[in-house]
Amino acid sequence: MFDERDQFAELSDVRLCYRDEGDRDGQPLLLIMGLSSQLIHWPQEIVDDLVARGYRVIRPDNRDSGLTEWKATPSQYYLRAIARDTVELLDHLDIEAAHVVGASMGGMVAQLLAIEYPQRVLSLCSIMSTPHISIGMADGDVLEELMKKLPADREAAIEQITDLYALIGSKTYADREARRALATQAYDRAQHPEGGQRQVTAALIAPDRTAKLRQLRLPALVIHGGEDSLIKIAGGEATHRAIADSIYLPLDEMGHDFPAPLIEQIGVAIAQNAARRPVRV
Repeated sequence: MFDERDQFAELSDVRLCYRDEGDRDGQPLLLIMGLSSQLIHWPQEIVDDLVARGYRVIRPDNRDSGLTEWKATPSQYYLRAIARDTVELLDHLDIEAAHVVGASMGGMVAQLLAIEYPQRVLSLCSIMSTPHISIGMADGDVLEELMKKLPADREAAIEQITDLYALIGSKTYADREARRALATQAYDRAQHPEGGQRQVTAALIAPDRTAKLRQLRLPALVIHGGEDSLIKIAGGEATHRAIADSIYLPLDEMGHDFPAPLIEQIGVAIAQNAARRPVRV
């Protein structure tokens, strides 16, 4: 599915698809999405709000998602490899440092960037994520649905994706029509049948980041939903406890998604955190 906003960077392992929106002289803000999700899973309203505030908003398709393509036969990798892709993207764009925002698995990658590349991260925002996959882990029935193979039939596949969004998303703000529209857009844009398993494995084998998060000294924001059944709110609470002086924004009516009534609040919180002064060591 062609979109003129999609651009491509030739990185070490992948030809990475990304979108680069806003003033090129604005402060860079990198949005990293999560498991089996594409750059389009960031609500455009959040992107537009941040652009209106003067930020240069960059969002990639991670390896094994969206329009990003492997250069060679894909193999298993670590979260560190996804973090390296994002650093190479910043290098490609001649960006020295950026505000980094990650959701779900993308939050894990964002945490890792702040830990391993502190000079490249101006501020950190971790959304619906966790310092380790064991903290806030989903129940077995949710994991079973997450790993279920998609049917070959397009309509059946879209219905299954929509059902998954409903299972892990907000119950208070359940909008099946909007979820089905997003599922349709994602299915028609790109499919990576084997990619989700590699991403799941990368998250499962990643070491606990708690101790290293305690060493961070930067503006940090943690957002998590009380209705999140994929990564329960204990993951957000643990992230907040680990990062000194972090701001915690629990949203009782948010699931593992971005409910429309909460999008403005989330965008404002991201911008406010990015505008905070650096933490003094």
